[in-house]
Amino acid sequence: MREYKVVVLGSGGVGKSALTVQFVTGTFIEKYDPTIEDFYRKEIEVDSSPSVLEILDTAGTEQFASMRDLYIRNGQGFILVYSLVNQQSFQDIKPMRDQIIRVKR
Repeated sequence: MREYKVVVLGSGGVGKSALTVQFVTGTFIEKYDPTIEDFYRKEIEVDSSPSVLEILDTAGTEQFASMRDLYIRNGQGFILVYSLVNQQSFQDIKPMRDQIIRVKR
């Protein structure tokens, strides 16, 4: 079975965990609980073949930013999340995108 590694990145409090849990379990979590790192697996179908999606839900706080290079190095796909009601969270994803490009070349 093919495996795909996806990393979810964004500022703290923008809903990375809520989106990830909603996708994996179908349940929406309203309560905010800061994440350090959570890992999820979901069986999906890609090009008519069964596959496993490995999702790494990362911390959005700056104190864990040093771990991003490792997450990015191991990831194959990236989801950059920002809040529609927080302009700064949108600006925060540009350096993350630049870091992905730098690390993945």
